[in-house]
Amino acid sequence: MTIIRATDLIQSIADALQFISYYHPRDYIQALSAAYEAEAAPAAKDAMAQILVNSRMCAEGHRPICQDTGMVVVFVKVGMEVRWEGQMSLQSMVDEGVRRAYQDPANVLRASMVSPPIGARRNTRDNTPAVVHVELVPGDHVEVRLAAKGGGSENKSKFTVLNPSDSLVDWVLKTVPTMGAGWCPPGMLGIGIGGSAEKAMLMAKEALLEPIDIHELKARGPADPIETLRLELYEKVNALGIGAQGLGGLTTVLDVKILTYPTHAASLPVAMIPNCAATRHIDFVLDGSGPAVLTPPSLDDWPRLDWDAAAGARRVSLDGLTREMIADWQPGERLLLSGKLLTGRDAAHQRIAELLDRGEPLPEGVDLANRFIYYVGPVDPVRDEVVGPAGPTTATRMDKFTDQLLERTGLIGMIGKAERGPAAIEAIRRHGAVYLMAVGGAAYLVAKAIKSSRLVAFEDLGMEAIREFEVEDMPVTVAVDSRGESVHQTGPATWRSKIGIIPIVAGG
Repeated sequence: MTIIRATDLIQSIADALQFISYYHPRDYIQALSAAYEAEAAPAAKDAMAQILVNSRMCAEGHRPICQDTGMVVVFVKVGMEVRWEGQMSLQSMVDEGVRRAYQDPANVLRASMVSPPIGARRNTRDNTPAVVHVELVPGDHVEVRLAAKGGGSENKSKFTVLNPSDSLVDWVLKTVPTMGAGWCPPGMLGIGIGGSAEKAMLMAKEALLEPIDIHELKARGPADPIETLRLELYEKVNALGIGAQGLGGLTTVLDVKILTYPTHAASLPVAMIPNCAATRHIDFVLDGSGPAVLTPPSLDDWPRLDWDAAAGARRVSLDGLTREMIADWQPGERLLLSGKLLTGRDAAHQRIAELLDRGEPLPEGVDLANRFIYYVGPVDPVRDEVVGPAGPTTATRMDKFTDQLLERTGLIGMIGKAERGPAAIEAIRRHGAVYLMAVGGAAYLVAKAIKSSRLVAFEDLGMEAIREFEVEDMPVTVAVDSRGESVHQTGPATWRSKIGIIPIVAGG
C-alpha cells in the first residue's frame, strides 16, 4: 500500500503547468528545427523562425509560449494499491493545482475557462475546472499525463463514423484542409480509430501526448499496419502544401499519432485532433516519496537563429494611416507596425455589434475610424512588463462581425492569426480594408513589440477587454490585401502544385 499525499499531487500539477507554459518538449524543438532547415517557402520559413525564437525567449525568461495558456487536460492512472492522504476528491486536487499554477505571481497564466458554457459564459478567473480522465489500474503508484490545450487547435477537432469499407486516408485528406490554419501548424495530428464516439475522441486527444518520432519510424521502416498508416498520412498531409501558419510550404505536420480500439462490426469511428505550435504536455509519476521532480531542459536544445525582423520588411506608422495609404500593400508582404492600435476579440466584438444594432454610441475611446484592431487576449504582465505574452487569436471567429465594423465604424484593418472566410474577404475587398497576420505561437516575441497598454472599455471581460496598445516594429504579414487576395488561398495552392505528390482533394 502506497500513501500519496493530496499536497504532493497538487504541487506536482502546479509545477508541471508552470513548466510546460515556458518549456517546449525537446522532441518538438528538434522536429521543428529540422522542418525549418528543410523549408523552401520563405513565408513559412519566417513563421517557423519566429516560433523557434519565441520558444527560446520563453525558456530563458520563464514566460508563456502562447497567450492562450490552455485548457488543462489530465489523464490519471491510479494504482489499486494507492491510498490517498486527505479528504479532497481527485478532481478537487487537480483543480487546486491548476488554480495555484495559473495564479502564480512569478509567471501569471491566462485564465480562459468560462462557466456556464452557454449564456453568461463568465470567466472562472483561475482556469478551473480541469478536464480529468481517470483509470484505475494495477500497481502502487499514480501516473499523470498532463496537457494545456489551446482553444485554436481544440476548435479544429473532427469526428466521423465511416463505413467499415471507407478509406480513412481519404477522409483525413479531405478534412485537414477544412481545418484552416487556426490550429497554428506545424503541429501534430492525433487520430483515434475505433471504440465508440467518445472513445475515439479520447484516444485522439491522448495520442497527442506521445513523443514525436516520425523520423525514426521513417529510418527503420514500419513494423505494423498502424505505423504504415502513420507514414502514409504524414507524407500525404504534408503534400497538401498548407505549410506553417497556413501560408504554404513543405511542412504542415511534424508527426501523426494514432491510437486504436476494437469497435462494432458495423462501425468505424474516427476522431482527429490537432496540436498547435504551442505544444505543451508532460508526464510524471507519484510513488509516495513527494512531489514530482521536473528537470529543466538544456538551452543547448534550442537552435540559435539569426532572425532579423527588419530584413525585407516595410516599416509602417499606424498613426495617421488612411485607406488610401494601405491600398498598395501586397499579399505576403512583411510589415513592421509602429503606433497605436486597439484590441478586441469575441466578447468585445459581440458587445460592439449589439451597440451598433441599437444605434447607441461606442464607449469612450473606442474610435475605430482609420484604425486597426488586434484580435488578442493577452496574459497579465509581471515584473517590468507592459503586457504579458500577446499573440493573435483565430481571426475567423470575428468574420461574422467584419462587414458591420468595416461599414459602420471606419475600421480599415485587422490583425489576427490564420485565414479569413469568404464573407470576410469580400467585406475586406468591398471596403478597401486589409487583414494582417501575426504568427500564432510567437506570443512572447510579439509582446516585446508592445511599448504601452491601457484599458479602454469592457473591463469586466478580463483578458477580452478592449485595450489600446502602442507598438514598435510589430512583425506582421499582409494576409488579405485591399483587393481581396488571400495568401492563405494562394500560398497552399502554389506549394501543393510544387510538391505534386497527390492530387488536390475535395475541400482543398
